[in-house]
Amino acid sequence: MKVAIFTDTYVPQVNGVARTLKRWTEYLEKKRISYRVYAPDVRSNEEYVDHIHRFNSVPFWLYPECRLALPNVIKIKRDLDAFQPDLIHIATPFNIGLAGLHYGKKMGIPLVGSYHTHFDQYLDYYKLSFLSPFVWKYMQWFHQPFKKTFVPSLHTKSELELHGFPNLTLWQRGVDHQLFSPAHDDDAVRDHFKIDAPFLLTYVGRLAPEKGLDTLMDVAKSLPEHMNKNIHWLIVGDGPLRNDLQSKAPKNMTFAGYQEGEGLARIYASSTLFVFPSATETFGNVVLESLSSGTPVVAANAGGVKEIVSHEQTGLLCTPHDPPSFTQGIVDLLSDEHKLATMKVLARQEALRRSWDEIFEQLLHDYKEAIGDLKLASFA
Repeated sequence: MKVAIFTDTYVPQVNGVARTLKRWTEYLEKKRISYRVYAPDVRSNEEYVDHIHRFNSVPFWLYPECRLALPNVIKIKRDLDAFQPDLIHIATPFNIGLAGLHYGKKMGIPLVGSYHTHFDQYLDYYKLSFLSPFVWKYMQWFHQPFKKTFVPSLHTKSELELHGFPNLTLWQRGVDHQLFSPAHDDDAVRDHFKIDAPFLLTYVGRLAPEKGLDTLMDVAKSLPEHMNKNIHWLIVGDGPLRNDLQSKAPKNMTFAGYQEGEGLARIYASSTLFVFPSATETFGNVVLESLSSGTPVVAANAGGVKEIVSHEQTGLLCTPHDPPSFTQGIVDLLSDEHKLATMKVLARQEALRRSWDEIFEQLLHDYKEAIGDLKLASFA
């Protein structure tokens, strides 16, 4: 089998989609399956390294850290003609994805896609809601030719079904249990960030309007004083709201910027709670990473996150955009040492049930089905 993947985000970009696709290509290598990745450039003159074909790109106006590729369709055609893929996987509805879609349709190559982001929900936060019907119409058209469209959660699947998307297939996410582990609890995290408070509350993610950070800031300022003096907040990530958030942050809040690898793992494992107010997630990789680290989660009861967190077992699900709901949840957990300790154990156990190998075996099976479906149709 030969697979061509078209995406607007890939390592070294720091986000869940980029890491998931990188892990998937590593799995393909392990299975000795040939692949090509067509993605935006992110480093100086790197263009073609280790099966990765990169193109000039520009920042995406809704998501500046994400880049939109400006594909050279002649180069793509030449490379694909030589590579002769059996399947094309498109992980973006933008420029580079359109290039893959056009080639696949023209050459009769089976197409599959993956849906990663609710761009229509992002529009609400940028006062562009009037564009939502056009976004949905375009997305329906874009995904129509796919043998399968992979979605990360049942919530996302249900929402896309309501909008008429065909051939939806669940592609859940796993987690690196060795990297994200309670074993990485380390006092050095507190030393590094000069944290003396006994309770460390952490957020990991993009610092942008759609992540519900206005809720988090309200919560940080509304906790009762007798508890607040024992709490320190660690905000991990970057984005367009960082300067504004820092200017409004309480004294017991530290901004750590982007973190990854073992440094990020130590932060998760050293935290008392992971607080995640975003209501726009199709899945929520960071939530699963926190659970794997043995850190309970206080999150919005919305999107794919509510399929990861078991309410009152591995964390708490709070009313989206409702600071008092989050505040009460945090107070309840920090006031009950036994409950918190039990949740830590259950969080780790839940994460251990999510194996990347099993998930990728199913995805590979779905690839084979998509290829087989086309071959069967050609003989009909």
